[in-house]
Order: sequence, then C-alpha cells, then structure tokens
Amino acid sequence: IRDLHARVSVTWNYRAPEGGGDTHYSVMRGTKSDIIIRQGAEQGYVPELFVEPSEDMSMTEMESAVGRAVAGLQAQWPGVGFEPHGPGWRIIIPERYRIGHEAHFGQVMEKYLGYLADGALPDWEVPNMLAKYHTTTSALALSRGE
Repeated sequence: IRDLHARVSVTWNYRAPEGGGDTHYSVMRGTKSDIIIRQGAEQGYVPELFVEPSEDMSMTEMESAVGRAVAGLQAQWPGVGFEPHGPGWRIIIPERYRIGHEAHFGQVMEKYLGYLADGALPDWEVPNMLAKYHTTTSALALSRGE
C-alpha cells in the first residue's frame, strides 16, 4: 500500500497448546527497529513486548531511543520500563495494566458505542478506512479485469 509492504498471516488452532493458554506472535518491522509481541510458553502465555534494532541502528543508539520512548510513556503509564533481553529490550508492563482480553473487549465496545452515539468516526480512523476501502475496491476491479 503506497509503496509499503505488509503481510498478515493468522493460524487459529482448535485448542491451546498442552499446559498453556492463548499464543500470539507479531512482528512489525521498521527502518530502525522491529517491534515484537510474543505470547508463548517462554513468556508463560502472557503477551510480552520486545524491541530489537535493525542492522542500521547501533545498540547504543537504539537503547537511547527506547529510553526516550519509555520515558514519554511514563507520564500516562507510570511503572512502564525496559530491560535488556536477547538482541534488544523487553518492555516492562506492570500487572495493573494487564487487564486481560475480556476486559479489553469491554473497553473497545465502550469506545465504539461512544462513536456510534456521536455519529462520527474518530479522526485517526478516517485514513485507515479510506486505505482499506481503496485497497479492497481496487482489488475487486483488478479481479474483474477493469
């Protein structure tokens, strides 16, 4: 989309792994770092956030950038931090912010109902909707040879 490459792959297993819960793995690759969400056995089936520098970014530069980003988050979310982990850093998310899937669904529904009552999409959603519908309608036109 607009010279950016994106790929999404989803696997829905019928059952959770033996002795475990939900699993999740996402990688968002950027020019300076990768943002990774892991939720497997190693994380105790709890989602964890990691930042790993790209080849073009030194560990020192990246650590400074992660430190600045985390410092900016601490005003709204006190206790958020970071620590070295493997080739990058693990973002420390205090337990009080880990509300779980069901509670998060409730928060999303509350927001949606507010937008519905206002009769308007949030400003940040408009470009997303335009991109989504442009992509899908263009794909449909291409599939029909138009």
